[in-house]
Amino acid sequence: MVVQRVAVIGAGPSGLTSVKACLDEGLEPMCFESSHDIGGLWRYKEKPEPGRANVYQSVVINSSKEMMAFSDFPPLPELPNNMHHTEVLKYLRLYAHKFNLLPYIYFQTTVTSVTQAADFTGTGRWIVETETVDSQRATHVFDAVLVCTGHFSVPHLPLKDFPGIESFPGRYFHSWDYCNPTGLEDKTVVVIGFGNSGSDLAVDISRVANRVYLSTRTGAWVTCRVGPKGIPADIAWITRTGALMQKLFPSWSNRMFEKKMNEMYDHQLYGLKPKHSFLAQIPVVNDNLASQIISGRVRMKPNIKEFRESNVIFTDGSIVENVDVVVFATGYKHSFPFLQLRSAYMLHLYRNVFPAALSPPTLAVVGFISGAGSINPAAELQARWATRIFKGLVSLPKQEDMMKAIEKEPGMHYRFSGSGHNSLQVDFIPYMDSLAHEIGVHPNVLTLCLKDPILALEVFTGPCTSYQYRLTGPGRWSGSRNAILTQMDRVREPFRTRMVPGPETSSLSQQNVIMFFGCTALLCWFFCNMYIRPVFPLW
Repeated sequence: MVVQRVAVIGAGPSGLTSVKACLDEGLEPMCFESSHDIGGLWRYKEKPEPGRANVYQSVVINSSKEMMAFSDFPPLPELPNNMHHTEVLKYLRLYAHKFNLLPYIYFQTTVTSVTQAADFTGTGRWIVETETVDSQRATHVFDAVLVCTGHFSVPHLPLKDFPGIESFPGRYFHSWDYCNPTGLEDKTVVVIGFGNSGSDLAVDISRVANRVYLSTRTGAWVTCRVGPKGIPADIAWITRTGALMQKLFPSWSNRMFEKKMNEMYDHQLYGLKPKHSFLAQIPVVNDNLASQIISGRVRMKPNIKEFRESNVIFTDGSIVENVDVVVFATGYKHSFPFLQLRSAYMLHLYRNVFPAALSPPTLAVVGFISGAGSINPAAELQARWATRIFKGLVSLPKQEDMMKAIEKEPGMHYRFSGSGHNSLQVDFIPYMDSLAHEIGVHPNVLTLCLKDPILALEVFTGPCTSYQYRLTGPGRWSGSRNAILTQMDRVREPFRTRMVPGPETSSLSQQNVIMFFGCTALLCWFFCNMYIRPVFPLW
């Protein structure tokens, strides 16, 4: 199998980093984008466009800029930590220009069909059919395909689950259709679904509506973008130290996280508390929901039992009368309408990337995941892994081994509680590390301790940013060390709009040092008990 020409479908964040990964491996990418611009989800449309992801006008990214950055392109220091969608798009434009990706993108060109070539066995080639905005059709032959279309394009509107909705005289629509609260002034609105979109829309609409009711089947743990001492929460919590503690002491970690969530506001009192534990499902990120609840602008409600014309009856027997608008924040369908496979390969993705039953492995899905962290760095690792497999530099396990691996992790990860979108959920740091091991770019903290203890301290106790995966191995970037050691400077920079005299806080804080040596001692104890004591009982 010789791969040279690669089709990349979609020019959002996953598509852009896939084009770059192809170029880094000496492949020839052709990226097809159905719209006139890059950005995917992060390109705001004043009117939603069918078949494309949509973002509402006020949206701010939940991941901070350092945690969502690509591994060899740190964000500008002056950019805010949690960027508005316009600033995310600015970052993507800078990335595309920095690495000269635009010449490889064919805009206003829709992929209508991807099929296996007649001689697929042995060659792995694909027939890709496209159509331009002026109806010009073309057929291409590629050695491999990277599908980068995401999972926010086809709304899931489960009307059959809501008896009586057909008699509802008001307006109802999916969150995909939402741009801003214009037209919802002084209305009584019910939002169905308590994920990130549902909570964001409930808050956004509540600023103009008469009253907003947020309906949830299960509840959720709600956290904020703002973490300890005002730094971004993901900078504080998404660390290798934290991941280690969660692995060794899951019950204790759950209790600690739940305690911190309830210290912000009592989840039971606010009607938010779910049945599942904190680590069993990705939390909702919202800085304003509690303030809208405490002011009465948003009221939490259980699941809806039925509609009776303009009245909504909930499962606890309560009724909201004269509802004007219902918003369904009920997720998205997983769909690849252009992909014509000979069997249901797409139902079995090994590591969320490769169809396990497909041989040779010349088709990969990039960015089709969800986790307690940004998709961008994970998608970048997926693309780097996939292109090295295309080149034959890395091999996949045997087909039966891949199928067994998938079966061992139902829902793509064993510890996530059941819900419609959990098949995409991954455990953020362990998942990225697993891909990094395959590529050969996983940072060795023990080696760093001997060679560069300052860097080791930041890698182990600091935020697990993507720059760590450029320290060594294929694609090594000479600027990765500096990017890691200066990441907290870029975090602090946008706050410096009013300088207050006082000492600067070091990114390598005393707390980090204590945590580093504490975890080192814990690992030594664990190693001795697991490996040395059984061999030398008198140890």
